[in-house]
Amino acid sequence: MDQRQRAARLLERIEAELNCLGLWQSHFPPPQALESTQPFALDTLDFHQWLQFIMLPRMWSLVDGEHPLPQNIAVSPMATHVYKEELEHHEGLIDCLREFDILLSGTDPLAEDV
Repeated sequence: MDQRQRAARLLERIEAELNCLGLWQSHFPPPQALESTQPFALDTLDFHQWLQFIMLPRMWSLVDGEHPLPQNIAVSPMATHVYKEELEHHEGLIDCLREFDILLSGTDPLAEDV
């Protein structure tokens, strides 16, 4: 299985985790909320909304269009920060994001500094 196939499987798992957590939304946020220039659109979206409406569609577009995937990505540290009060509840989502980070960037952004 190549990187693109593994990325597609992880994107599917991320979507499934959002759904299991009850965070998947059926209604789109207002268009202006998707135009944020802040990292993770923190000023206009919740983190799970950023995943669903910005990161996932962009990644699917790259995978489906067979475009190069980003080589420097670190989403799992933000997930760990956002869900720090309930890490166990969001462990599956964080694990999927961490695997995705490792797959694309080749390093684990959550690894402890030795």
